Amino acid sequence: MSARFNMATTDAAAYKAMLGLEGYLQTISLNPIQKELIKIRASQINGCAFCLDMHTKDAVKYGETPQRIFLLNAWREAADFYTAEEQVLLAMTEEITLISQKGLTEETYQKATQFFDESQIAQIIMAIVAINAWNRIGISTHLQVPKN
Repeated sequence: MSARFNMATTDAAAYKAMLGLEGYLQTISLNPIQKELIKIRASQINGCAFCLDMHTKDAVKYGETPQRIFLLNAWREAADFYTAEEQVLLAMTEEITLISQKGLTEETYQKATQFFDESQIAQIIMAIVAINAWNRIGISTHLQVPKN
């Protein structure tokens, strides 16, 4: 599959707006591992190879273990590897990424309120929205995974 075009140069204003959102997300209360778990899980669901490559490498740089990355697609079965807080983040990521199925359920939202205040939940939702947007850009433009 060949790349189609570079969004950053083809529509620089839109790309700049996305980078603005990324800049905001650098200031939120989630730690780097939590952010990368969201990015990896959404990218797994969406099948974005470019984002999976980038964010698994970033997670390792932040100290994430390869085993937890390998098990992420089966986190419910491997729940002992993830904290209760991380499990809520992953459930939110799945439900928001797969929004047409049932959306963010009341059950998951209520679990989130046990760990996060409303402001933090809003930040989590924005982090999930952002990676889903990047996945759609990457997949739609056939963004190529760099070969090491």
